[in-house]
Amino acid sequence: MDSIATETKSRILNVGIIGCGELTQVVHIPTLGFLSDQFCITYLCDVSPSALRHCQKRVVGGLAPQLTDDPTQLCASPLVDVVLIASPDEYHADYAVIALEHEKSVFAEKPLALNMKDIERVIAAEKASQGQLMVGYMRRYAPVFQDVLKEIGGMDKIVYARVRDIIGPNSVFVGQSGTFPKKFTDITSGKLEQSSQKAAEVVLQGLETECQVPVTDESTLMWRVLNGLGSHDLSVMREALGMPQKVLGVSLGFPFWNALFKYPGFTVSYESGIDKIPRFDCHLEVYSLDKSVRLQYDTPYVKGLPTTMHVQENCDTVYKETVVRRTYEDNYTNELRQLYEIVVNGKKVKTTADDAGNDLKLFQMIMKAGQREKYC
Repeated sequence: MDSIATETKSRILNVGIIGCGELTQVVHIPTLGFLSDQFCITYLCDVSPSALRHCQKRVVGGLAPQLTDDPTQLCASPLVDVVLIASPDEYHADYAVIALEHEKSVFAEKPLALNMKDIERVIAAEKASQGQLMVGYMRRYAPVFQDVLKEIGGMDKIVYARVRDIIGPNSVFVGQSGTFPKKFTDITSGKLEQSSQKAAEVVLQGLETECQVPVTDESTLMWRVLNGLGSHDLSVMREALGMPQKVLGVSLGFPFWNALFKYPGFTVSYESGIDKIPRFDCHLEVYSLDKSVRLQYDTPYVKGLPTTMHVQENCDTVYKETVVRRTYEDNYTNELRQLYEIVVNGKKVKTTADDAGNDLKLFQMIMKAGQREKYC
């Protein structure tokens, strides 16, 4: 049976990408290229001229995308329908606001912002704009995640849950992905200093002003790690289980950290870390007395590795184990398909700016609990 899809004509969205680093090279340029009946990369923006030229060559089909080091120029261009933001985290909110002010739809990689002040700026900009914003929590767009939610919803009573994300160096997975990304150093000292100052400002706002946690090297690292790796896991937890009532305890540090969350009638253990073992141990597992449901992820940097559901249950004293692999299509591809449906067909956005704000509220709970632990 021929598996090649029949060609149909549909609207093609012109995409401008801000940020030409590893993620853009490994994931976004290839994936948008595969979805060429829905997307066309027309503009690239980065502070590295070499990264711009390199990514321009990596874009296949059609005309070569325009290049700029000015995000406003990209956002203002009539060649752009959707702005994809994959820049350093501290700039995500600023670029989202600029794009929305130019009536563009926005796909912003997580985290959308590193403080609530910036989240509120984005929300206000979206309300005043014709554009829409979607945050790139790709794990929540795994098709099998919906199966997991149904299984959890069918449980009589949740008694425990676990969120685990212990991984090896991303460089190992990227190096074996077959995408051959390159890093460039032709960034001016002025741009580097500007970025460093910006990062310090947004972290100061997020930690000291909003969270009342002193800014130190340790607290800054923890804040960045929670907003980075942690936002993947805890965003999935929030959609599956809701927000916790409180944090019962934490152990914060690097390279390993954990927290215990209180929910009505059960607790959730969150454990995470980064070591040197080249494996990707990442899952959400929810337990009732007669069933457990696990959502299992693999590294997203190697295309085609499936996300799976594992159900273990007692069926009249008989042990039953079920594994569901809904598709080999990766989560980055599926979330971009959802982006297309949002912009073209008016589908409701799931991962909104307001939703991203709940991540920050949860991180604040964790950091405050860590601060209290210091004085106990």
